Amino acid sequence: MRMRDQWLSLPLGVGLAAALLTGCGSDQGGSGSTGDTVVMGMSDDIQATDPASGYDPGSWLLFNNVFQSLLSFPNGGTEPEPEAAKECHFSDSATKVYSCTLRPGLRFSNGNALTSKDVKFSFDRMMKINDDAGPAIMFPMLDKVETPDARTVVFRLTYPDATFPSKIASGAGSIVDHTAYPSDALRKDGKAVGSGPYRLDSFDKNEAAFSVNDKYRGTAKVKNTGVTLKFFHGDQTGLKKSLLDGDVDLAYRGLAAKDIADIQAAGGKDADAASQLDVVEGTSAEVQHLVFNMKDPVAGKLAVRKAIARLIDRDALIDEVYDNTATSLYSIIPAGITGHTTAFFDTYGARPSTSEARAALRADGITAKVKLTLWSTPSRYGPATDAELTAIAKQLNASGLFDADVKSVAFAQYERDIKSGKYGVYVKGWVPDYPDPDNFTQPFFGKDNVLGNNYANSAITGTIIPQTGAQSDRAATSKQYEQLQDIVARQLPILPVWQAKQYAVARDNVYGLENCLDASTVFRFWEISKG
Repeated sequence: MRMRDQWLSLPLGVGLAAALLTGCGSDQGGSGSTGDTVVMGMSDDIQATDPASGYDPGSWLLFNNVFQSLLSFPNGGTEPEPEAAKECHFSDSATKVYSCTLRPGLRFSNGNALTSKDVKFSFDRMMKINDDAGPAIMFPMLDKVETPDARTVVFRLTYPDATFPSKIASGAGSIVDHTAYPSDALRKDGKAVGSGPYRLDSFDKNEAAFSVNDKYRGTAKVKNTGVTLKFFHGDQTGLKKSLLDGDVDLAYRGLAAKDIADIQAAGGKDADAASQLDVVEGTSAEVQHLVFNMKDPVAGKLAVRKAIARLIDRDALIDEVYDNTATSLYSIIPAGITGHTTAFFDTYGARPSTSEARAALRADGITAKVKLTLWSTPSRYGPATDAELTAIAKQLNASGLFDADVKSVAFAQYERDIKSGKYGVYVKGWVPDYPDPDNFTQPFFGKDNVLGNNYANSAITGTIIPQTGAQSDRAATSKQYEQLQDIVARQLPILPVWQAKQYAVARDNVYGLENCLDASTVFRFWEISKG
């Protein structure tokens, strides 16, 4: 997501199918819920309850459970399947016209019928509002939405986009009731009206309460009677204490890496806790990069960037800062996603080399120590971000080639400074909107990209991104994505650092979390049960 909030989560080959048909939905899911209410703690905040605005993990967690999209990602899957839709397909070979037929009998939690009018309204509204913190940026290809009848929706695109089904399967595709939301402004009362498995009963800065939506018709089989979210606002110690004290049933996103490692090392048992804790590990496509401003007088020099790439020891960094709750990343596209390579490993190696770094600098006539500031923000990309940047600066300085320091500023100022070009080297985290290589490349290197680092490459923007975006057989894009990553590894506008693992820690009477932690980043409330 456009440099969405990212905590260490802690912190698959995609086949959108050569066939252009997206399933036929028959499950009717619904409100046959059992079990108890689950209390969940997390360090993320929910920034918005209106899907035209929220573009962060906390908000999308709400959207994925309160609203329906036409399509959704099944447990462990990377190819979207019907949800509010009965079926969807590209109606032309150019992947520019996408049609969906809605399930019969869909209703919002307020009892109103959900029709094609609501789908069109939701997309038209999102694009019209075009909120800076919203997902409209994902749909530059959307020309118009047509509704031939109450159950048919037709999307017309200005250019081919084979990833369009994945985009509308994300939180960005949330469908709202056209009678409950203004067409040209955000709803700011902290309420939500959707047709998903849950309804939002209450929401404030410290807690959100969800109950099962008895009007829901879709694929989810709800296994609890509701979920209460408690927000800890970055307080890792408080989250851990609440878990150990039994005030929450599970912790997701925000426990310190050391806490995760300690619980794992203890076999899930904590001497101070009244009961056993289970650590559940899942796959993740969450990544973190160092970003270089290509116009900066220091970081703009390729020799400096090459030297940094030769000196960073990812394995030591992950061991020291993250207690091995992440893995080293040598690719723009993470492991488990089509197109993943080891381009940065192949180009710069896995182990630091002072001699290679020195040679890169000397070849450009740089003989003095390189003075460099690494810019960080203390919590937006995880509570250990400052410690991570400090460890990187220490590695650079240990070579004798750099005089690096670290400065950390609040996120709002951080974003303003990046936009103004103040920083030469800074950190960015990325949580994908959908599990496809397009989402790890187009937002970084396409027009108006999210990095703000003044990097442009005509081969990437003029050829690779348009061609891969039009290819319906996603596996067939691998070679071009390999080419893209080779270009980026040589030119070094960014340097991949790590790929997260996902963790949740729960009391031993909580089940189903293994179905909530996968590369789609969809946390499925309905899969959690409590004995």
